[in-house]
Amino acid sequence: MKEICDLIHQHGGQVYMDGANLNAQVGLTQPADIGADVSHMNLHKTFATPHGGGGPGAGAVGVGERLRPFLPIPFVCREGEGYRWAGRTDCPQTIGRLSTFMGNAGVLLRAYVYARLLGAEGLSRVGIYATLSANYLLARLGAVGYQPAYPARRASHEFTLSLKPLTAQTGITALDVAKRLLDYGFHAPTVYFPQLVPECLLIEPTETESKQDLDRFVEAMAAIFDEAHAAPERLREAPHHLPVRRLDEVRAARELDLRWDVPTRPTQNPSA
Repeated sequence: MKEICDLIHQHGGQVYMDGANLNAQVGLTQPADIGADVSHMNLHKTFATPHGGGGPGAGAVGVGERLRPFLPIPFVCREGEGYRWAGRTDCPQTIGRLSTFMGNAGVLLRAYVYARLLGAEGLSRVGIYATLSANYLLARLGAVGYQPAYPARRASHEFTLSLKPLTAQTGITALDVAKRLLDYGFHAPTVYFPQLVPECLLIEPTETESKQDLDRFVEAMAAIFDEAHAAPERLREAPHHLPVRRLDEVRAARELDLRWDVPTRPTQNPSA
């Protein structure tokens, strides 16, 4: 990566690093080490914040020294023992003011507290445990019979499985497996992303799950794998133990209904 970044810089380019990969790096390395010039931080993945408003939308974006003069204003800077808002006089080359310069303040504050509670040593463990958990699951699920999308690669903080062989044998799809996982009490992993991997499951255990939870997940996936061969119809009709089963997701995407009409109560006759 550093060689690629150096080559781009030699030709006058700038490098943007996707912060989605930060979970395997936090506390161990940083984007500047490989030569990245700008990167957002996926706060919902790496810093314990809710998914909505995390990532770029929260405003957590870091830049290298070459881009620092162009940062939008205002931003907080240190002055003596205190802090103040930096403005155009501090950054004459700024790209200008952002109307939502505070980002998602609640998300940023929660991420800041999480990082401070962990400290430098704790953040290093985040990267180590996230990587260890992903490689542990990758090895165990491969032993069950699931096909890694890239079997020659070691996982970082996440990995992909291709269920194409299972689909060819049983007709069971990645969506069927994801829906069946709900019956076992697991939130289904991301399905069909990245799109270049057929029948893809993107699995990211993170640093917070215990070995017992990881083993329970493997046991559920093993049971589903066996069920795909022995009773595929049960998977096609999953989930079985939730109040809502399979939604018409295509219709939901094409016919947006973003308003809930509150049912009106029948008018009462005061003389009744």
